[in-house]
Amino acid sequence: MNETERLVKAIIEGIQERKGKRITVVNMTKIEAICRYFVICEGTSNTQILAIEDSVKDYVKKHVDSKPFAEDGLNNALWIVMDYGEVMVHIFEREARAFYDLEHLWSDAKLSDIPDME
Repeated sequence: MNETERLVKAIIEGIQERKGKRITVVNMTKIEAICRYFVICEGTSNTQILAIEDSVKDYVKKHVDSKPFAEDGLNNALWIVMDYGEVMVHIFEREARAFYDLEHLWSDAKLSDIPDME
């Protein structure tokens, strides 16, 4: 497993720790894109979305020793984006995710859905 794959794995674990739902990994390594992967998920409330963001930061710091280069969306917590360089994390509120539909925008990439933790 290379460093980018370890980063994606730590991000997924951080999301699952706070019960993030509908995780999708968008693998853009075979197309021209701004990064190599998107990891997209959703939370059910602003509080949960902020908790997922915090958990992702903790997991990535602990397991990959990395911090995001930038973050946006923390004020309203409807859509938080975390920039880890080769990996962008998108944490959505359900309606915002449906509206922006990033999976459809990058449908020529390989999409992998991660089962929800129960």
